[in-house]
Amino acid sequence: MTFGEPDARAAVTFLGADRIEVLRFLEPGGGLGEGGGGKTAPPLVRYVTLGMSAQPMTDPTATVADPLRGPRAELVLTVRAGRADTDGVLRALAVLASTPQVEGLVVAPGASLDVGEPLWPGAGFTSVLVGEPGGLVEDLELDAPMEPVRFLPLLPMTPNEAAWKRVHGAAELEERWLRHGVDLRDPLRGPVALD
Repeated sequence: MTFGEPDARAAVTFLGADRIEVLRFLEPGGGLGEGGGGKTAPPLVRYVTLGMSAQPMTDPTATVADPLRGPRAELVLTVRAGRADTDGVLRALAVLASTPQVEGLVVAPGASLDVGEPLWPGAGFTSVLVGEPGGLVEDLELDAPMEPVRFLPLLPMTPNEAAWKRVHGAAELEERWLRHGVDLRDPLRGPVALD
């Protein structure tokens, strides 16, 4: 899937890291919403990083970083449009996308990434769960020996959900969200029941 042309973009450069851009794509509503029932799907906003994959992620304990080999990724956050002012997430996403270069972190499915403050003003989320790639955007193949760029979906977590995930694991939290019918794209959603 491609998103067309971005309707907004922001760029951040952190000391010791390459430039990271965050692109915003508005996907108009229409068609049948989730579950059908004749309701139209509400519009979505997708935020996609650009620049995180410029360098491969490397093991922070490696003595020499391989400039070609290693996993590469970009981050994708999808929320329902018009329910909250989510554009404040641009800087947070740039910070998360720079962590492989700045902190030597390898971002992979099942990982938690915490920004230590609301993802956008008024948000009940301070961290994200990194989801499995391939569902929304296919991997981008690169010339050998470089690994493909994987587009990793980010699922916002409340502080309690993040703490629960640390104890029980990502799969358990995702199963709980599914069982309780949590709309992970709702920027105003509350925490899932954790008892």
